[in-house]
Parts: sequence; structure tokens; C-alpha cells
Amino acid sequence: MTAASGRMFCRRLAGLLVLDPNGDVVGRLRDVVVTVRPGSQPPRVLGLAVEVQRHPIFVPIGRVTGVESGAVVLSSARLSWRRFSQRPGETLVLGELLDRRVTLVATGAPATVVDAAIEQVRGGDWVVDQVAVRIGRRRRGEVRTVSWAEVTGLALPEEDQGAANMLAVFEKLRPADLAALLRDLSDKRRVEVTAALDDERLADVLEELPEDEQVELLGGLADERAADVLEAMGPDDAADLLGDLPAGEAERLLRLMAPWEAAPVRRLLVYPDRTAGGMMTSEPVIVGPNTSVAEAIARIRAPELSPALAAQVYVVRPPFETPTGRYLGLVHFQRLLREPPGALVSGVVDVGITPLRPEASLQEVTRHLASYNLVAVPVLDDGARLVGVVTVDDVLDHLLPAGWREHDLGPDAPNSDAPSRGTPSPGAPALDIPGRGTRKAGASGADTPDVDARDAGASGLDGPGAGI
Repeated sequence: MTAASGRMFCRRLAGLLVLDPNGDVVGRLRDVVVTVRPGSQPPRVLGLAVEVQRHPIFVPIGRVTGVESGAVVLSSARLSWRRFSQRPGETLVLGELLDRRVTLVATGAPATVVDAAIEQVRGGDWVVDQVAVRIGRRRRGEVRTVSWAEVTGLALPEEDQGAANMLAVFEKLRPADLAALLRDLSDKRRVEVTAALDDERLADVLEELPEDEQVELLGGLADERAADVLEAMGPDDAADLLGDLPAGEAERLLRLMAPWEAAPVRRLLVYPDRTAGGMMTSEPVIVGPNTSVAEAIARIRAPELSPALAAQVYVVRPPFETPTGRYLGLVHFQRLLREPPGALVSGVVDVGITPLRPEASLQEVTRHLASYNLVAVPVLDDGARLVGVVTVDDVLDHLLPAGWREHDLGPDAPNSDAPSRGTPSPGAPALDIPGRGTRKAGASGADTPDVDARDAGASGLDGPGAGI
């Protein structure tokens, strides 16, 4: 059943795959772009914000033919691959209308928007014709669906808007995807969403943002909240972030952190940035020689561990926190899987991997990982104590060019650096998109017109009957 048979609520569309006519994946739907009109006229739908490799693009509503088998299907692969940028007068349904406080016209009762429905009208346009609202101020108030004209307060920006309903829509997003979404919100909305995230979730998102945006976001938090978020971050990520702050501000935040949380961060701040000590994490999986294989496997099952940290356990003498007692060696998780559960890790320790010193350069660390086919390498101090582990993702963060999180790097990446919509970028790279052939990013023509539908006409629609 296609969407043309009735209205659809936007929360149900969030995260759906977007497919071209051949069934190839274009990306995932992140939001619905509308323009709010004066008076009680319902907003007109302009199109969809679709995420392609963490890069949002605009898909005009006229390119959408239906929702089939839980995916949005396009009528054509002819799209503008330039990065979507919200324009004045445009509103994001999920990003900006959800959690908006409104008033019911009939009763004067306060309510909060929890969803919005779009429907096609005569002439082919799609509009936001209904909103679902929760009556009253309580989270468990009655939810009622009303027409756009039956509420007031949606046409004007709100000073202090919540974010609970918006975050509920995107609760299953990976931190990197939520970080990309956060970057595309308005400054006002970004502050509101940041305030609504819990410390752990915000810490995960911070780790995925470019350094300058990390500093800006942290600077917008109260000192106590900033310290709590730093405590929730990995010590290496917290050290990297504090290293970008003025020394006085970094020291103030360190003093607000719990002493046992601040101690490993202080140790990491001693090392230069592009060295093993400056890149390492001080919280690998550490066990003693009398630990059983079963217990070691249980330790690496912890969901908060990254794949690189879960790939190896490190065997040391007490104490078992960095800096540890004498380092004995490491055990790969594949070796653990081949051993009887009751066996001791001391019997399967690999002593052939040479540890690094904290002052080892980025180049030395890179060669070491490549030479031994490792995803992580231990770092020891002068006393042969384990002080941390450098993982391959830590190295990649330093090898990739500055600002890599903000741009797509692959040969099939959309051209996000184009100077303006509808203008070919000089020397634009060819895009080899599966199922669509090779095309020129930003080039106009029959194969891939780069004109944004919002520039092409009043409605940006292909014609009557086009739409979801």
C-alpha cells in the first residue's frame, strides 16, 4: 500500500530506507521539510531530508512515489547531491515542530506536539494537515489528533522548546549519526537537544563531532554539567577535548570532576598529541595471569567496549588499573575462543608482540599496527607497566585530514563542498553510485540535474499526482 492512499505520520517515516526505482539504497529519511504559511493554512511539504553517508541531501516531494514494504520509493534517481542546508522560511517537522507547545483553539488548553501528519491535496501538493498533541503539561496526558487550524502557536518560534519527542524518534541512531543530525540543527534547537540528552549519550555524541564543535558545545554547558559529561567520556577522548581548551578552563573542569575520573585524564594530558601516549586509551581490558578463559571472554562481551578494545585482553601483575603491575603479554580473542573455558590465560599469552613506548611517533605506531596486523597495541612505561593501549581507530583519527567528519571522502561521495546550488563545482569528482552509473557531481544535464527543486518553481513538485 502506497502513501497516496492516505495520510502518514512523520514519526513513522523517520529512519526509513529511501530507494531509487531500481531498488538501490539512496539513504535514510531523517526529516520532512515544510514551509509554514500565514494564518491557519497548513504548511506545504517541500521535500525530504535524506541522509547519504552521514551527508544530508534534499529530495523534492515530487520525486517520491510511495512507501512500499517499509521503504520510501523514488520515481527517479535524478537528484541534487549537494549537502542540504535549511533555508529561511523552511521548517523541519521532526527537528523543530515536535515538542512545540501549542494551545487548542476550542478550549484554550495547553498541549505539546508529539507528531504531525502529511496528506496530499488537490493539485498535487502535500501539506501538514494534522498534528498529534498531548493535552496538558504531563508526559502521560491524553494524546489527540487535531487539524492544523485547531491549534495556535505553531507558526512562531518558541523560546524554550523541549526535545523529548524528537529524541524518542531518533533514540536508535548511532552516536555518529546523531552527531551528524545535531550539526544540521539550528543553534537554538541544538542547545535544546543537548540539554535533553543524558550525560552518557551526550558524551558519545561529543566524541563524534569535529574538535571545534566539541569545544563550542562543551562551552555552552554549565561547568558542573560539562564535568559530568567529561566523566562519561573515555579518558582519551576527554583528554583530547580538554587539550583544545585554554589551560585555565581545562584545569577548572578537571577540578570539578571526581578525582578518580580526573586522574587518568591528567596522565594522558602530559603526552604530546601525535604520540602513542597522546593517542592511547587508559582503559583496556586488563586481567591477571590466574584469570580463566571464560572470565576473560565475559569481560570482552561488555557492550560498551569498541571492537578494537574487545579484540585483545592484556595480562599483567597487580594492580589491574593503569599504570598496572608488570606487563606479561596479551591474548587475542580468537585464541580465547579456541581454548577450554576453565583454562588460565597465563597459558595462552602472546609474548611476541613488542609493546610501544609512550613517546613513539604516529608513524611508528602506524607501522607497528600494520606490521603485526593488529587492531590495538600496548604501551608500556620505563617500569614495564601497562599505561594504555593505542587502537586502530585512534590512529585513523590522526591520519585522516582535518575536518574529515564533516566531509565524505569516498569516490562515490556527494560533493558537499560545492559553492552553491545549481552551479557546477570546478573539477567536480565523478560519482560512481551503484545502480545509477557514473555521473558528475554538481553537473547539470539529463543524467543528474543539480537544480534544487526549491529553486525550480513555487511548489518544487513534478506535477499533479506526484508525491508519496
